[in-house]
Amino acid sequence: MKKILLLVCCVLLSWNAGAMEVSGVKLADSIHLGSRDLVLNGAGLRTKFFFRVYVAALYLGEKTHVAEVALDQPGEKRIELHILRELSYDEMLNAFSEAMTANHTPAEMQALEPQLRELAVIFHAVGEVREGDVVALDYLPERGTRFIVNGALKGSIPGEVFNRALFKIWLGDKPAQPDLKQKMLGL
Repeated sequence: MKKILLLVCCVLLSWNAGAMEVSGVKLADSIHLGSRDLVLNGAGLRTKFFFRVYVAALYLGEKTHVAEVALDQPGEKRIELHILRELSYDEMLNAFSEAMTANHTPAEMQALEPQLRELAVIFHAVGEVREGDVVALDYLPERGTRFIVNGALKGSIPGEVFNRALFKIWLGDKPAQPDLKQKMLGL
């Protein structure tokens, strides 16, 4: 009987052994999106001027430590932001725009202008995010990138090109925070 009880305790204790926790945020090891299951590739903390801003998690069909492989991976993918401080519409839009501009040429940014206007409309609809909110940036090949806040769809922007540009905020050559890129790549 003692052996069975010990075995049950070991199983229960190891049940969440693989679950990742970053800055107090518990992240799912896997999620289902569209037509497939995605695995947690990696996650890390975004800070700015010593403030904890959010925990970012990258979910892919297959794990990789290479940013280009993650960006080029076909099928569904998600970046999930667990908000740790209040952010206004302007703060979100400016941060996204700055990081996208850093990773693209002026000509590429000009080509993205229609999608960037749509992004501004979506962020305006969101208004602000507060501590505890979860923002999911889901890429579905047939629908584009969906912006979901606390489970509610706030808008979507079609196209793989836009999704790649958006995900470069975290995974590009000039990411918003280099150590966060490394964490999201599981390094």
